[in-house]
Amino acid sequence: MQSSNGRLFGAGDGPGSSADNQEEQGVTSGDVRHEDPWHDTLTAGWGEADGTGMPAPAVPHPRAEGGRETAEARTRDVYLAVQRSEAFQEVRSRYRRFVVPGVAAFLCWYVGYVVTATAAPGLMARPVIGAVNVGMLAGLGQFLSTFLLTWAYARHARLRRDRAALDLRWDTQELTRGVQGGTS
Repeated sequence: MQSSNGRLFGAGDGPGSSADNQEEQGVTSGDVRHEDPWHDTLTAGWGEADGTGMPAPAVPHPRAEGGRETAEARTRDVYLAVQRSEAFQEVRSRYRRFVVPGVAAFLCWYVGYVVTATAAPGLMARPVIGAVNVGMLAGLGQFLSTFLLTWAYARHARLRRDRAALDLRWDTQELTRGVQGGTS
């Protein structure tokens, strides 16, 4: 592979080669890793001075920490327990009780409009007031029903689900904080 100046990457031909840079920094060939040339190491916190003039040590891999996997497993267990809880099931059932009939009614209304416009063009062309016909009113009704359904959904969420979901979220965060040892 060639760089923008025509030299091969890693070929060792010139002062900018990775092999020369690694030898100058005291890196042995066993420690050589192929880095992403577009990755800015300073944004990741590597290579910055640690206050003593020396580069900061590399950030350890998160999986290498001692109890991290068990904390993740306990956190997963908290979320599974919350999902099985009565409060979560109630919030989900309130959601389904509104959304399933709402979507079904809206799809029936939409399909009815399309089928009627296709199968009965004479009915849709029937004038109502001046140049306004049934098809135009039904098309505007599609927009109106979309806005009404959106308003009804937001109202239902605000009145029936948001408080319970917020309480459930707060409890879940408290439980996961306790599992992780007080850190967030």
